[in-house]
Parts: sequence; C-alpha cells; structure tokens
Amino acid sequence: RPDAQILLTQVADPRSFGVAELDASGQVVGLEEKPEHPKSDFALVGVYLFTPLIHEAVRAIRPSWRGELEITHAIQHLIDARADVRCTVIKGYWKDTGNVVDMLEVNRTVLEGLDRRIDGEVDEESETIGRVVIEEGARVERSRIVGPVVIGAGTVVEDSYVGPFTSVAENCRITDSELEFSIVLRDSSILGVGRIENSLIGRHVEVTPAPSVPSAHRLVLGDHSKVQIHT
Repeated sequence: RPDAQILLTQVADPRSFGVAELDASGQVVGLEEKPEHPKSDFALVGVYLFTPLIHEAVRAIRPSWRGELEITHAIQHLIDARADVRCTVIKGYWKDTGNVVDMLEVNRTVLEGLDRRIDGEVDEESETIGRVVIEEGARVERSRIVGPVVIGAGTVVEDSYVGPFTSVAENCRITDSELEFSIVLRDSSILGVGRIENSLIGRHVEVTPAPSVPSAHRLVLGDHSKVQIHT
C-alpha cells in the first residue's frame, strides 16, 4: 500500500482549494494550498488515506502564513522525502463542504431522502406537512413545519415557521421567527427575528432583534417636487 493516497477532482477555479500537480504519468509531484496561479485544475477533495508516516510529516512542518499546519504541506513533505504518494481522480457528484452554498446544497440532497417521523411533541395548534422528522424530546407549539425538515432532540419551536430543506440540530430554540433552506447547529437560538433563509448558523449562537433605532429622512426638495418614501 502507498504511504499516502489522496483523492482529486477537476474544478473550474482551483484557486480556492489545495491543488495537486501531476507529471505525465499521473504521479503526484507537488501540492499547493490555494495558489494564486494554480499549476493544474486538480483539487484535493478532502479525503485522505495515510499510514503512520504522516505523523512524522506533521511534526516536521511549520505553520503557514495563515498560522495553520496545512495538510498540503504535510503531504508535500512526504513527496520530498520520496514517500509513495498516489492519487485517484474522482468524477461525478462532489461538493466543497468548506463552502456555505455547497454545504446547504448537500443538506438539501440529504433531506430529500427523509422519511416522515414524529417522535417529539406537536401540539394541536401546529401543522406538519410532508417529510418532517421531529426527534424525541423536541417540542413544536403553534408553529408550521413544511418538509423536508429535521428538528433535533430537545429543540423547541414556538410561534414559528420552519420551511423546506432546513436542519435544526438538538437543543435549539426557535421563537417567533421564519427559517428556510438553512442549517442550525446545536444549542443555538433564533428569537423574534422575522425571516432567515439560505443561512448556516453554528453552535451556541444567539440571533435576536437589534435595538430599535429611530430613522429619519433628510431632504432638500425643489418647488413642485413629488417624493415617495418607503416606510
């Protein structure tokens, strides 16, 4: 077996990825992390297979200009040490889960395979439509849930709308809000903020309304003007 096996895929703009340079025989000869001028369009997809030799490589490298130990540098160290580093180019469906848009798209794809399951509590004033999963310990009150949606264990949804392609993790709270095509990770709360969509919300996040600020328009208008102001 090789000392390292990396998976690659061709991308339209490799500048946002770790990029592999291959020789004429398809062997990996170099790696760069987010290069300004990529030497190929083969991006690392984020799946690696290593032997314990990788630990020696990690100990040998230094943090990059970003202050991080880059996995591309560790693999490059193996290449420079003449270790056996091989690659496989994959084709077909692939998404960059370091990108919010792609993460939401992956979430959508996963939710399309849901089967309806209501293990938590849904009161009589609430409505659940379609492929909705309410995990055990979750509670939905005076709300409308339109699937595909997952509501995690221990999460409370009150006086709210949760729309298609939304995943809410465990122990969250959604009150007096609308949420659609989004991911909310555990222990977060969304309270009285109107509508949120196309969003990725991390763990232990609080989303609340901003304090009310008086607004005013400053106008200098000539004679016989007509002005329409949106309020």
